[in-house]
Amino acid sequence: MSRTLFIVLLVGVIVETARADVYELPPEGFDVIGAVSTITARHEDTLVDIARRHGLGYEDIVRANPDLNPWLPGEGAEVVLPTRFVLPPGPRDGVVLNLAEYRLYFFPTPRDGQRAYVMTYPISIGRMDWETPLGLTEIISKVVDPAWYPPKSVREEHAADGDPLPAVVPPGPQNPLGRFAMRLSMPGYLIHSTNRPAGVGMRVSHGCIRMFPEDIEFLFDRIDINTKVRIINEPLKFGWSGEELVMESHPLLEESDKDPLTSVTELFIAATGDR
Repeated sequence: MSRTLFIVLLVGVIVETARADVYELPPEGFDVIGAVSTITARHEDTLVDIARRHGLGYEDIVRANPDLNPWLPGEGAEVVLPTRFVLPPGPRDGVVLNLAEYRLYFFPTPRDGQRAYVMTYPISIGRMDWETPLGLTEIISKVVDPAWYPPKSVREEHAADGDPLPAVVPPGPQNPLGRFAMRLSMPGYLIHSTNRPAGVGMRVSHGCIRMFPEDIEFLFDRIDINTKVRIINEPLKFGWSGEELVMESHPLLEESDKDPLTSVTELFIAATGDR
């Protein structure tokens, strides 16, 4: 009986950590996870399909494959998977949302004697007229099958477009929150699933963070109430991979007030200060 239980638990650990988006956390002083790879497209594939299967969003896959048609890359096309990431600057705990790279990082607290892991997933962020705010917040509640209460501003926008919304959208396939939602202490903002997964990795929301349904379902029971959430906008990241200094670069968000030269200088100094 006990031997059978041990085998089941062991298999559970192997399955959990075998996900492509779960990485063993490197020690302090090392900052890079994952590796770039390529796959061969099937005739029915779109780049969006391939991105979702490999933990990437729309912008990730399109920028890595500028010569391919996103909707018809073609059977036999070699598709680059940009799954090498420099960890975001700052503390490695809780949730970090880097808007510039459309990506979430989760650093679960390891139990005594266990290895530390980092999990990373593509996200959608607020579009230009509904920017996702920056700052430090936390998870204050979690809901399965949430109802959506669209704010007045969103209802007015939909009404102006000839697409009026009800005061409450019940759970179900028409609910844009999907099946899982985690509310932030920033009033009105959520990390949630979506009924339009093709938009993950783009600027399409009213400020909330959207995730692929399977990604937030995996995280939902692993992220506790009161988990800290740090929202940053870092288009440039530097980090060490052994003796190699790696820079990861993303386009500036359109409303960003960052000076790219200042960002490069500050990050380079932070990355190389102890070398």
